[in-house]
Amino acid sequence: MHPTSYHRPSSVEQAITLFSEREEATYISGGHTLLPAMKQGLANPSDLIDVCAIPGLDFIEQEGQHLIIGATTSHVKVAQSDLVKKWIPALAGLAGTIGDRQVRQRGTIGGSIANNDPAADYPASLLGLGATIVTNVRELPADDYFVSLFETALEPGELVLKIRFPIPIEAAYAKFRSAAARYPQAGVFIARTKDGVRVAVTGAGASGVFRASEVEDALNTCFSLEAIEGIRMDPDMLMEDLYATSEYRANLIMVMARQAMQHMGLAQSFK
Repeated sequence: MHPTSYHRPSSVEQAITLFSEREEATYISGGHTLLPAMKQGLANPSDLIDVCAIPGLDFIEQEGQHLIIGATTSHVKVAQSDLVKKWIPALAGLAGTIGDRQVRQRGTIGGSIANNDPAADYPASLLGLGATIVTNVRELPADDYFVSLFETALEPGELVLKIRFPIPIEAAYAKFRSAAARYPQAGVFIARTKDGVRVAVTGAGASGVFRASEVEDALNTCFSLEAIEGIRMDPDMLMEDLYATSEYRANLIMVMARQAMQHMGLAQSFK
């Protein structure tokens, strides 16, 4: 590995100062993609700035019709939170299926969305729910935040502090994951909100997470399983790798969309 200095700041201000004073610094919060990339020589930061010790970034709270989750909150805390399970159970369920137990103990929501791995789960929930990403300098709607593979709208040195999730009428997430890597080959998050239906797809897009506008249009016209029957995703906009072809993913997305709709129907039957 490339020689790297490790820092553990105790405040947001200290973290930002450290970043500005180092030539090739990067923030780390969990590191489940960054560290493997460093081992493979794909990333060579001069300095790692670990934000997990900064007070006030590890929390889950409700503010009116929103859930606010701090950037260094671990996947397991999101999965086990009574607040999340009460107001956005689909988000708790999503967090509980990320990786394995070890990953969920160490991985954080902020680290996941800052890295924007095309196969990460959280981006689908942020985009599907229309969340807002709050940084040390501004607020970014999820529609503007996710740019492309491993790319976000964050400027150099900008630090994610928290994510604000609108509480939906109902939501569900379904994914098909690789047995080896445990990343989703396709994951679909569907949310009914006061402004309409939003559908986000992760693990399949050639440019990363995206909104499935055709599925949204169909469900906004008629929110039913039957409304999306016959819809076929365009393989040309999807990724192809060792795990699946683009045509396979095109079919898989709609299978997961139907499963997500069935999950919401099941939840409704128990209310």
